[in-house]
Amino acid sequence: MSAEIAYSIGHDPAYASLQLSLRPNQTVTVEAGAMAAMDSCIDMKSKMQGGLTKGIGRLVSGESLFTSEFTANGQAGDVYVSPGVPGDIKHYALDGSCGLMVQSSGFVAAGQCVDINSKFQGFKGFFSGESLFLLKVTGKGDFWFSSFGAIVEIPVSGSYVVDTGYIVAFEDTLDYRVEVLNGLSFKNLKTSLLGGEGLVTHFSGQGRLWIQSRNVYSFVNFINPFRPVKND
Repeated sequence: MSAEIAYSIGHDPAYASLQLSLRPNQTVTVEAGAMAAMDSCIDMKSKMQGGLTKGIGRLVSGESLFTSEFTANGQAGDVYVSPGVPGDIKHYALDGSCGLMVQSSGFVAAGQCVDINSKFQGFKGFFSGESLFLLKVTGKGDFWFSSFGAIVEIPVSGSYVVDTGYIVAFEDTLDYRVEVLNGLSFKNLKTSLLGGEGLVTHFSGQGRLWIQSRNVYSFVNFINPFRPVKND
């Protein structure tokens, strides 16, 4: 399925930015605060996507309560979009046959006929060390998502294992479960929770998943000793 909205991705995979080329009167939804530049013919307005209930769901999941809607007013124009963290951007074309599950910070932009909902993950999310929410993306049209680091696409046929800190997105045709690597024991659980190692997601079925080449939590732990500390 080809893209309905013309686009190009530059400066990937380390500092990817997205250029959206809108036809006259065409509209695209973008994560709040991600617009870097645009033609003067582009109209922008903030909206609570899906109404109050879905908006609150986005807020609880770590996303902004509002999104930005850009429309090319009477003539073609470009919008330049930059995610909040350095990394990659990928395009996914929804055709209605399946949906996409995306890490809560991964939304970049979407076409008008794409529906984005937060989805509570319960203990699946808790034990992964990630947010308790994933974004469930359905409908038809264009969707762009981002990562921390480069994005690697992996086709799954059967089963596959991924460290939970590297998951960016996966098709909802895949089943998954989160568990401690090498079985559940006190030693392994203590190592996982305190050391950040050993928690993996087992995927099964047929579908695609996308992982990132860097782990944001590992990076935060790396730079933490170097942060300025205020002395009393």
